[in-house]
Amino acid sequence: MPPDEARNEVAQASPPASSSTVPVRDPGSHDTPRTNSGGGTPPELAAGTAALHKQPDPLISGFHFRGVLPHLKKESGTYFATFRQAGTLPKEVLLRFKQERDAILQQARAAKRPLTWHEQDELFRWYSSRVDKYLDAGHGVCYLRDPDLAELVTGAIRFFEGQRYELRAWVVMLNHAHVVVWPMPGHTLSDILHSWKSYTSHEINKRLPQKVVPFWQSESYEHLIRDDDDLHRCCHYTLINPVNAGLCVRPEDWKWSSAHVAQPSPAASCSTVPVRGPETGGETPPQLAGGDACAT
Repeated sequence: MPPDEARNEVAQASPPASSSTVPVRDPGSHDTPRTNSGGGTPPELAAGTAALHKQPDPLISGFHFRGVLPHLKKESGTYFATFRQAGTLPKEVLLRFKQERDAILQQARAAKRPLTWHEQDELFRWYSSRVDKYLDAGHGVCYLRDPDLAELVTGAIRFFEGQRYELRAWVVMLNHAHVVVWPMPGHTLSDILHSWKSYTSHEINKRLPQKVVPFWQSESYEHLIRDDDDLHRCCHYTLINPVNAGLCVRPEDWKWSSAHVAQPSPAASCSTVPVRGPETGGETPPQLAGGDACAT
């Protein structure tokens, strides 16, 4: 991302494990120390001490700031995530939103601790009532207005369902996408988001008369779902988004949504890109097959 555009965006990508990371200790991990025949700490005790100090990957379990937004991860957690086109929020809008958001984040950032559930709820409400509402208004160039491009993003989101993650709900809007997703063991939310964004930006730019780089905003919004009520709220919010944006009357009327795909009608079954290569005789797109560890 060019320096000027990076300054204009609220969220700027940074290395995934920074000095602001607060890891969650994994008592089940072990390091094997070198044997010291000259005395000192017995190997068994040394191994236990090393395990206590081992820091797990914060992209799996922990709290970290990747740019501006806080990211709370929990192993086996389910997430509500949003990724949007780059440049969809003007600088003056971003600055106004930033002031409102900082009031929520200030204490957690100062203490380098995870957001409380109450703070998470406040941040979710802030995001949905401010940022997402602005995105739904469709300001600027909304490339996903093109049905072919919206279908391309839909296909990418569904491609590894059941292999790398399980989808609870999802929707592709005019300039962003919402997903409620559970990463399967061995896969992180960061890798999944990066895979979607990397593949779709590459394919979309092949179809545009002029390349848009970057196509997606570098940092995504993530919300760790805490319980069944929270899961229901996030799924409902995802599916009702096209209705609230004035794009359709019922959630199932929006073709690029899990609400529509769930309808047992021929129109629903033919309106989406096939989910997996083996079922259609095709091959896995290389950009989707290679899970880049870059934080997203």
